[in-house]
Amino acid sequence: MSAYRQSPFANITPVVKNLLIINVIFAIAEIVLRNHFDMEGIFAIYYFNSPKFQAWQVLSYMFMHAPIDSHPEHILFNMFGLFMFGPILEFSLGSKKFLNLYLLCGIGAIFFQWLMQGIEVYQITGGITLPRPLDDQAFLQLGHGLQGGQKLYEVFFTPVVGASGALFGILVAFATIYPNMELFLFFIPIPIKAKYVISGYVLLEIYESVFQQAGDNVAHLAHIGGAIIGFLIVKIWGVKRMDNFY
Repeated sequence: MSAYRQSPFANITPVVKNLLIINVIFAIAEIVLRNHFDMEGIFAIYYFNSPKFQAWQVLSYMFMHAPIDSHPEHILFNMFGLFMFGPILEFSLGSKKFLNLYLLCGIGAIFFQWLMQGIEVYQITGGITLPRPLDDQAFLQLGHGLQGGQKLYEVFFTPVVGASGALFGILVAFATIYPNMELFLFFIPIPIKAKYVISGYVLLEIYESVFQQAGDNVAHLAHIGGAIIGFLIVKIWGVKRMDNFY
């Protein structure tokens, strides 16, 4: 290949490259093994008091996405964001810190999700946990005639998947360190500074969380949680702004 047509992946940083590879492997495996192995039931994450919750899901859910053959936009958007913003952050922070940032944002995101789910469970039952593990049928019996029973079932048995929480942390960390870097959006022909683009995106997530539409199954609170954790980590680490980066 000519030096003048270098691959866009040639200069990708090691952690970002490996995260992309792992996510793609998980996406392909989910399709190949779907009739033999319940990857969603094992690697997606559930409410911490759900009978389907396992400790490893706190990490594994970040590498799961909606099925790529039916909802390719889920993994494509997350991986595109990681590919665009991740290498610059990894170069600036170092590979170890970048990986810690990514994982901590993903973990923080799900804890925010659990916090909101816990409030919903408390409003229905008076507590954030149930006294004993219940399977699907027992939940249906419990929820029958109980106000909020359907919501309770959704909290305990709806899986959460995706790297979006970790990605939001990366985006906010990027905007915090490089606030004045100019970005081009597909639908706007002029450059906009990162602090405005990413702040606007986070505000949109807050709006969609508060005014969530029927049928919207996006975990907006996890996105917001990841964004908050990303900002806090950059501040705790004392990473300096790099306004003159080009």
